Amino acid sequence: MSICKKVNRWIAKNIKMFLNFLLLMSWSTFKKFFVYLHPLKVSLDTSKIPFKDNFFQVMQSKIVRAFNDMEALEAGNIANPDEKRMVGHYWLRNFQLAPKKNINTLLHDNWLKVCAFTDKILNQEIQGSHGPFKYLLCIGIGGSALGPQLLSDALDRRPKGLRALFIDNTDPDGIFRVLKKIHKHLGQTLVLVTSKSGGTPEPRNGLMEIRAAFTKQNIPFHQHAVAITCEESILDVKAQQERWLARFPMWDWIGGRTSLFSNVGLVPAALQNIDISALIQGATEMDILTRNTEVLNNPAMMLALAWYACTEGTGKRNMVVLPYKDALILFPRYLQQLIMESLGKKLANDGRKVFQGLTVYGNKGSTDQHAYVQQLRDGLDDAFVTFIEVQVPCNPSNVHVEPALSSGDFLEGFLLGTRAALTEVERPSITLTLKHLNAQSLGALVALFERAVGFYASFIKINAYNQPGVEAGKKAAAKFLNLQKRILNFLTDYTGEYFSAESLAQALNLNEDTESIFKLLEYLAANKKIFRNKLLPLTQSTYCLRKK
Repeated sequence: MSICKKVNRWIAKNIKMFLNFLLLMSWSTFKKFFVYLHPLKVSLDTSKIPFKDNFFQVMQSKIVRAFNDMEALEAGNIANPDEKRMVGHYWLRNFQLAPKKNINTLLHDNWLKVCAFTDKILNQEIQGSHGPFKYLLCIGIGGSALGPQLLSDALDRRPKGLRALFIDNTDPDGIFRVLKKIHKHLGQTLVLVTSKSGGTPEPRNGLMEIRAAFTKQNIPFHQHAVAITCEESILDVKAQQERWLARFPMWDWIGGRTSLFSNVGLVPAALQNIDISALIQGATEMDILTRNTEVLNNPAMMLALAWYACTEGTGKRNMVVLPYKDALILFPRYLQQLIMESLGKKLANDGRKVFQGLTVYGNKGSTDQHAYVQQLRDGLDDAFVTFIEVQVPCNPSNVHVEPALSSGDFLEGFLLGTRAALTEVERPSITLTLKHLNAQSLGALVALFERAVGFYASFIKINAYNQPGVEAGKKAAAKFLNLQKRILNFLTDYTGEYFSAESLAQALNLNEDTESIFKLLEYLAANKKIFRNKLLPLTQSTYCLRKK
């Protein structure tokens, strides 16, 4: 046999051995980084994350700090130093964790109150002015809307439950679309207004719009209204004075993005006859599992470490969340708020500028893998994927779309195929598997990400529980609203025939705001509050108070 043939046979033999070795290594890696959470029938697979050989040793001090920080948070230490507040969303599913007896009692009494009130609504002991309540209209913004919307969309409504609709913006067209669906049924609609202060513009505006609709139909609004707010807030005082049906408290130690297990989520869920006890149970079970100090068996710690490995602790990659279940279409939006509002911070705890964050995108599989998996696999290497699968559908189909294959089989095939296609080109992914989607598993899923966010925040030394950027946006919006009022007040006494953005800025002594004044004048003209001279180029427009 020639030397060449011997060499070729040796190469072929060793390549086969090498490939077998890689397969064994892959299976070994999978077993190491696969965590099955038996009580919840949920699993986490981080085996497709590129953990470096010494990653866990390098991260050891950060891991210890994260466990210590979480223990201190649950014990009631000040976890939000910027606002000098405790952070207590873990107490909501285990009252015994509350650091003070009065908080324990408060939570217990509140639970009884929620159950008693919602039972009376569902059993028709409390009715609307036109009969038993059939619809639930939830008015809120941010965490006061996203959590309840997620629960409503993801979990089947029981026959006795109210049908929920949401107003979560100050868009008049959006409000109109919701009102159009229920305007004939306002007399059987329960209105739930959620606002911590009662002065946040979006829920306040929604409340005023809905109240006007009730007034137009001569329906007594107070007989249909429930408030979830802080004690003695503007909304709380209004609800007391007008004798609304019920008031439920919010507490300053619960942030909006972690309020799903508070009255914010529980009251609307219970009114839809969603099993809130199972929701709480799932979160409680996950909390127990995520306190485990054995890192490889702690799903929240492994999730946070996977984020760190993918982003190098600097937000280098974005996270794309792909739930392969239509009922979880809102979950990526929910995670956007939970993760980005918590981790997107300019300053570290010691005051250094760090510009941290983890950008979250996503929609649903397999629909949206047709939209952007092409780039995730072959384009910019700037993302990692979190797959979420639900193994058993709520409504299984016996239809065989191909021999021995159902629609659900195809959904699973698309998930596994997309995951394999990404792995093939070394694009990282995480896979979360739920056997069933129900109140218990959804509660566990939310609790898992809540703790992962807390751990990751500790890794990068930022405050996960404040939101200065959100407050800055609110202040900026207030400035423009005040500027519009100032413009209209000035024009009330205006005696000239025409004016421009520049002349108005000069008259108001606001030359530095000429651009803003121009934008507001264009808005006012579009809504016919003033009129624009159409003969001039846009940026040279002049305006008048009456149509010429």
